[in-house]
Order: sequence, then C-alpha cells, then structure tokens
Amino acid sequence: MSRWKDVRKELNITPEEENVIELEKDLIRTMVAIREEQGLSQAELASKCNVKQPLIARMEKAVHSPQIDSLLKVLVPLGYKLQIVPMEKKS
Repeated sequence: MSRWKDVRKELNITPEEENVIELEKDLIRTMVAIREEQGLSQAELASKCNVKQPLIARMEKAVHSPQIDSLLKVLVPLGYKLQIVPMEKKS
C-alpha cells in the first residue's frame, strides 16, 4: 500500500496545491460532522437544502472540489456561513 508522502512525490503536488487539498478536506470533514451532530441523514439534509441527495454524497466523498454555491446551499440551512480567515503559519 502506498503512503501519502510517496504518492505526493509522484504527483509533484506543490505546497500551494497541498494547502488547497487540506482546506477542502477540513471543510468536508466539518460539514459531515455538522450534519451528523444535527442528526440528519444525507437525504434529510438534501431535502432541507433543496438539492438532490447525490450532491451531498459527492460533496462528502470529495469526488470534485465543491462549488461555492453548492457549499452555501448546504451550509446556510445548517445555520453556518463561510468566513475568510488567515491561515496559521507553519513553523
């Protein structure tokens, strides 16, 4: 089994691209946690957001980078918003 460090070297991912990947992963993990904390299934969340359940599944599986409008369609009914904040600098 390949380790992420080995795969990353083969893909020649830049530090900036890796930051984007990490931000997307954090966002998706947070969205899933919020949905689960609110006791919603993917289908229930989709209904609440007026989107189809496969959209929620694709977002949670990170099949593609989520579109801003799709994120907002999901986050706003959950009672959340996107906010731009400075990234922590790695020492």
